[in-house]
Amino acid sequence: MAFPGNIAVLGGGSWATALAKLLLQNCELIHWYMRRDDRIDDFKRLGHNPAYLTDVDFDINRIVFSSDINEVCDAADTILLAMPSPYFKDHMAKITVPLADKYIVSAIKGIVPDSNQLVTDYMTEQFGIPAEHQLCISGPCHAEEVALDRLSILTIGCHEPELAAAFARCIAGKHTHTVTSTDLAGIEYAAVLKNVYAIAAGIVHGMKLGDNTLAVLVSNAIREMERFLDSVDHRPRQICDSVYLGDLLVTAYSRFSRNHNFGSMIGRGYSVTAARMEMEQTAEGYYGTKCIHDINRRFQVAMPILDGVYDILYRRMSPYKVMARVANSFD
Repeated sequence: MAFPGNIAVLGGGSWATALAKLLLQNCELIHWYMRRDDRIDDFKRLGHNPAYLTDVDFDINRIVFSSDINEVCDAADTILLAMPSPYFKDHMAKITVPLADKYIVSAIKGIVPDSNQLVTDYMTEQFGIPAEHQLCISGPCHAEEVALDRLSILTIGCHEPELAAAFARCIAGKHTHTVTSTDLAGIEYAAVLKNVYAIAAGIVHGMKLGDNTLAVLVSNAIREMERFLDSVDHRPRQICDSVYLGDLLVTAYSRFSRNHNFGSMIGRGYSVTAARMEMEQTAEGYYGTKCIHDINRRFQVAMPILDGVYDILYRRMSPYKVMARVANSFD
């Protein structure tokens, strides 16, 4: 089988929809798992996802839909994971077909809850998938801008450069440029951390602390990210590359950033519970904050911004007191 072979998308949200759009620019057919039959029926009737990126039209004759995750996985050679990280384990628990001979592409921007594992590590442990058969996708790229055909840059990470290049060709297009990297773990961790820092940026915005403070926060955040990545997976990397700094910037500043918007509500005085209830989509940084905070107990990296966000979200400390403390750590 020539990689990637038959491709399946698991997930029905905006990111899954954007990636499916990109895949269908270069692939004749994809398999697509969505958990709700009513959503699948509406998708077929309307020709677009009824709940997310509704302006993106699809040729439904080139999509094999199913609400049976085992049916979709069994038909695929390469499985693209694109569901929110808080629900990842629930979906994976339904899989009974063997996956060890499949290729996995993670587009999940989070840590596996409870176990605090990277998605690729979890897939190796639970399904026996070799590390060299796993890839990841990261930004800077908002699903909404893919829908609008705005220029986007995607990075494909894999220990095997040939596989990364092959999958990059599957999603590249007129408006989508791709680069490849062998820094699989670094990319996965950076995708989690940028959501945490976007919440911090949103809090600063909501508190009306000004653009100067926001700029200093973000510049300190990228150095904090670099310290953490060097500690958990020490290898040469350029932290100013788009997959690290670029993804942090777009997530920290964009109006499409659900993590920024979540933080902004908290900065404006919402309780964490109220902000979570009002969000229509998952702010993955909420979960990522606890996961990275737990992981860092082992590494003991100096991470004042992460610690501050954790104190606000999980210890219910005052954003004003916490952000004043965080600001004193800036340089």
